[in-house]
Amino acid sequence: MIGFWDYTVILTYMSLASAITGIFCALSGYLQWSVALLAVSGFCDMFDGKIARTKKNRTDEEKSFGIQIDSLCDIVCFGILPIIICYKIGMNHIYSMIILILYGLAGLIRLAYFNVMEEKRQSETDQARKYYQGLPITSMAVVLPILFVASPVFPSQQIFLIAIHIIVAVVGILFITNFKFKKPETIEIFLLVIIVAIAVAVIIFVERSFWRIIHIYH
Repeated sequence: MIGFWDYTVILTYMSLASAITGIFCALSGYLQWSVALLAVSGFCDMFDGKIARTKKNRTDEEKSFGIQIDSLCDIVCFGILPIIICYKIGMNHIYSMIILILYGLAGLIRLAYFNVMEEKRQSETDQARKYYQGLPITSMAVVLPILFVASPVFPSQQIFLIAIHIIVAVVGILFITNFKFKKPETIEIFLLVIIVAIAVAVIIFVERSFWRIIHIYH
């Protein structure tokens, strides 16, 4: 078989499988599960690079494959899946779809640019990256679950939907904005994992607010 199948890419493959399952759930109307699976993809992405770097004798081909497969996976997990979730929630007007298209395009441009720059960087150093240029596309795996958990605090479904429009547009713009974003340290990643895990638990076990939103827009 072509490709690479060692432990360094397992989490990336799991992330993609989770996202595809999330797409199935969103299309079937189980939005709480699709958002939870988006967060699961985010968990996998947090640690796939760290695991890959534990293999000290990776060939140049393995490194290049890891860079490419990670970004190809990310465009599905954190580009396509959030677009489908937001569309099913209510971003289905012309102006909404324009925002979603621009979000997807910004994510694609960011990932392609990252691939080019990361290959260059890895050819010069083996050290882990300390800063990102612009907001990482995986940020949506944190932003969207937390927004959904916070949905009951919005005065109305319409205001919640307006907030989603604004957040998707802003996050998309930040994908391609040239600024330095510090890569989280281990303790920060740990806290982030806890926060998102709590959000996932709420999404799965406290479903009323989500079903309320679904019923309003469908």
